[in-house]
Amino acid sequence: MPNTYSSIRRNVRLDFAHEVFFTRDAFVPENSTLADLLKSEQPGKRTKVLVYLDEGIIDGNPNLPTLVGAYFQKHSNSLNLVCPPCFIRGGEEAKNDWGLVESIWSDLNQYGMCRHSYVIVVGGGAALDLVGFATSTAHRGVRLIRFPTTTLSQGDGGVGVKNGINFFGKKNWVGTFAVPDAVINDFSFLRTLPDSQKRAGYVEAIKVALIRDRAFFEWIEERANELSKFDQLAMEQLIRRSAALHLDHIAGSGDPFERGSARPLDFGHWIAHKLEPMSDFRVGHGDAVAIGLAADVIYCSRIGLLKEQAAERVLALLQALGFEIYHPLLHAQNQQDGSIILDGLEEFREHLGGKLTITLIQALGQGVEVHQMDDEQVLHAIDDLRSRSLAHTGA
Repeated sequence: MPNTYSSIRRNVRLDFAHEVFFTRDAFVPENSTLADLLKSEQPGKRTKVLVYLDEGIIDGNPNLPTLVGAYFQKHSNSLNLVCPPCFIRGGEEAKNDWGLVESIWSDLNQYGMCRHSYVIVVGGGAALDLVGFATSTAHRGVRLIRFPTTTLSQGDGGVGVKNGINFFGKKNWVGTFAVPDAVINDFSFLRTLPDSQKRAGYVEAIKVALIRDRAFFEWIEERANELSKFDQLAMEQLIRRSAALHLDHIAGSGDPFERGSARPLDFGHWIAHKLEPMSDFRVGHGDAVAIGLAADVIYCSRIGLLKEQAAERVLALLQALGFEIYHPLLHAQNQQDGSIILDGLEEFREHLGGKLTITLIQALGQGVEVHQMDDEQVLHAIDDLRSRSLAHTGA
């Protein structure tokens, strides 16, 4: 008798509001941005809130814990800060520590945080990833408000819907998709960033411009001098546009939770995802993506996909903004005397779900998907990067 089956199917429509706010000095009591977001829908009910602060931002913002406490005291008629702000380790290394996730779960349990409570995380991308993962898995999702504090997280990762921690030595191997209840980009946090962290976010803006918006790429070119000097207004304008383009992709791509194999926003990332753990994360994400972008742009030129003049513009812009476009680990070999970087292609294929889909560019502002890479040309592109880097430094 032949096998038979029956099924019932319904299309489930999921509507998620994903909103990013831009402000300055959000924890000044007179700034109502946060208080308005947290206000309970039930009259007379105080909203329970738990706040996590990235330890890495305290040196530049030593008064932040006091400011947070004073803010909630000012709004105590509607908000209940269940304990003083908690400190959480930031930086990519924190995402290698599963114990930090369990610690956050313990806090949520201890203070009776429920699905109508809010967790606020203030910090860089790694801290947002870590706390976001913990909250999205507690009670199947506790409400979360992100305060990205770096150019990298304000313009890219912090406005996304992904959370993750590292496992098996692989970046973001464990993670979730969860739309935060709000993202608040407070530009005041950018004032105290070291130059390397101010610069890091530029590369994700270049990335999204290269695949979606030629005019934005040319805007960055025109303001390269201002951006290299970290002009505040130019930085804020770049972050606003970068955040908008990333948000447009998430909302309009038809695949916000990446069930397919395409990852346009990962242009330049397949090398970066391999280079970061190879360096024990001494190469930061922004610097790794700059190298990955440079390699992929040269590759596009070598295979005839992108005009050499366009590739030169991208490389020149990266270097004008202060990015290194080569690292010796690009030439590291595995135990079989093969390229470790090429091993990253296989890991990226696995990360995508089994089908390799790499976003490249065929013109400035025009991304294109390919399903295979020419290993020999990739290695030639890496050789070209080394030569260009040596020429740039005069070595």
